[in-house]
Amino acid sequence: MAKVVFTAPRVAGHKCPPDRPQAFLWDATQQGLGVRATPAGKPSYVFQGRYQGKTIRITIGSPDAWAIPDAQAKARELQRQIDDGRDPREVKAEKTAADVAKRNAAKTEGVTVGEVWALYVEERRPHWGTLHYVDHIRKAAAGGVPYKRGTGITEAGPLHRLMATPLRDLTAATVEAWAAKEAKTRPTSARLAWRMLKVFLSWCAEQPEYSDLLNGNPAKTKKTRETLGKAGTKSDALQREQLAVWFEAVRNIGNPVISAYLQTMLLTGARPNEIVTLRWEDVNTKWAGLTIRDKVEGQRVIPLTPYIRSLLTTLPRRNQFVFSSATSKAGHITEPNHAHTAACAVAAINGLTLHGLRRSFKSLTEWLEIPAGVVAQLMGHKPSATAEKHYTVRPLDLLRLHHEKIEAWILEQGGIAFEADTAQNDKPALRVVNA
Repeated sequence: MAKVVFTAPRVAGHKCPPDRPQAFLWDATQQGLGVRATPAGKPSYVFQGRYQGKTIRITIGSPDAWAIPDAQAKARELQRQIDDGRDPREVKAEKTAADVAKRNAAKTEGVTVGEVWALYVEERRPHWGTLHYVDHIRKAAAGGVPYKRGTGITEAGPLHRLMATPLRDLTAATVEAWAAKEAKTRPTSARLAWRMLKVFLSWCAEQPEYSDLLNGNPAKTKKTRETLGKAGTKSDALQREQLAVWFEAVRNIGNPVISAYLQTMLLTGARPNEIVTLRWEDVNTKWAGLTIRDKVEGQRVIPLTPYIRSLLTTLPRRNQFVFSSATSKAGHITEPNHAHTAACAVAAINGLTLHGLRRSFKSLTEWLEIPAGVVAQLMGHKPSATAEKHYTVRPLDLLRLHHEKIEAWILEQGGIAFEADTAQNDKPALRVVNA
């Protein structure tokens, strides 16, 4: 190869003939340094050498950006790498990866809990139910938003005070101080927020970009657990003698969808979110079954009892949801607890929650001596004994035998006479009976 001493005019004047794909000009001063030109592109400095018996070529950069002495120094550096037994291409790739890692580390160095929390919630949202997702939003919310019902503004969620903290600075001491403050005013809400925080930080530890920012899980400390305390045993449930006034108040709710939802809750013992997200495709009128999307087993099928069937046939079919809403973005009712609280106030029943209706179903079955395994299967509880897990298989019709007995007894105690045979024609046959 002919070589020339590189000067600025020679480098700038190097052109590629139009009939050739590329042309090289090689430096007589520095071995391996050349200028490559193409018919359409601008010239660039290149280094060419031999590594493990093969010719390699690496682009250094444009003559506009590299002075000749700098390009010669770079060529010497690349030749030294070959002399040391290293492939300059691999060295360049390693350096690029290190630079990218350094830039990414700089980006995450000051990232706040709130920024990562938002990413976490969106990443996990497809795996959560609607209410669980809403809980995560509310626990971290800043508050200050006017209430949809009544006057005043919303309070900041218990996790909000941690959202501006850099993730790197979220230590066990920080979480313990947060727990001590929240436990004084809202321990129940803080306990739920703490459980969410623990799961969130475990997720962070599994993400390569955040794992180095944490020293273990700072929310998992004995002091935090003791500060927040244990949740008390919930005991809100309808008593047998309260059924009549509860049914009367709930059936008089102005919104028939919410009224049907609450009665279905009581008569199935399902979890609130399992019923609120029930779809029409889950209602099998031919075989009289309801497919419940179960958080434990994925789904379970329970009987579609006559009274519940009569309730569902009166509901409007606005969309895919059985308990639909014309105004909710979710497509189904989202806050039935407000109407339920108001109905309980009318009935002079204090403190009965939506989950209390599930608890009521379990408690009321004690009057009928229904097998515990049947009640557990209807409610979606895991079997509690070896015989239940491995040897007892109850078909839908056997569950129906017990479930219809439960429904009939609850309706009787609630002062509602219901003609089940007539209701099979998809027409509700109800009449109120004085208890």
